[in-house]
Amino acid sequence: MAWSASQYVKFEDERTRPPRDLLAQIPLDRVARGVDLGCGPGNSTELLIERFGAAHISGLDSDDDMLAAARKRLPYTKFAKADLATWTPDAPHDLFFANAVFQWLPEHIAIFERLLGKLGPGGVLAVQMPDNLDEPSHRAMTETAADGPWADRFAQPATRRDALPSPSAYYDRLKPHAGRVDIWHTIYNHPMADHGAIVEWFKGSGLRPYLDRAGPEHRDGFLAAYHERIAAAYPGLAGGGVLLRFPRLFIVAVK
Repeated sequence: MAWSASQYVKFEDERTRPPRDLLAQIPLDRVARGVDLGCGPGNSTELLIERFGAAHISGLDSDDDMLAAARKRLPYTKFAKADLATWTPDAPHDLFFANAVFQWLPEHIAIFERLLGKLGPGGVLAVQMPDNLDEPSHRAMTETAADGPWADRFAQPATRRDALPSPSAYYDRLKPHAGRVDIWHTIYNHPMADHGAIVEWFKGSGLRPYLDRAGPEHRDGFLAAYHERIAAAYPGLAGGGVLLRFPRLFIVAVK
């Protein structure tokens, strides 16, 4: 699945709030080696650099377009291409930071366990993931996929990512490897200009596998049908616009 950095950063301020909130809960004054896992266009990497210094932070991503955007944004930072499902650091780190990436990897708890094993004493694994599959935005995706001339292309499962495990599942798996595990949810309510803005938001994330499966000949029709469902699901505000409710799960595990 290819990503578009330019589409993703259309809502950069809103997308950068969760990594900023996650960073605020990291109990580290200094980092000798830290990496932004799934760095995207570098917006979260920039936050880490502002706090810990450019010499101590690097970024990883699997998408060439995202890496190109990150390198342009932060030309003096080291970025590398890697598959997080299999990537293993070659030395102990102080910080593994992951903003909105591991929800795409079904067995990510096992990856977290592996990463905790690669932290030095006092090191931190800090993760944020969308937990919004039950929101109208994502229910509308599956409903749209099943209702249209593209429906036969969705006969095979796996367009939709897996639901996140429960907080207790994360805690039970991670606590044996960590001195402290903090898990919490935050629900953001992002003001959007209109229903079309919600569609634009998810064109940079959750809609991508659906649009890939629908194909270029059905892309516009799929988006129009999705827009209709979004307009029906999200009531307008008295002063104009609409609120996008967006739950996210946060985990901070300290070695």
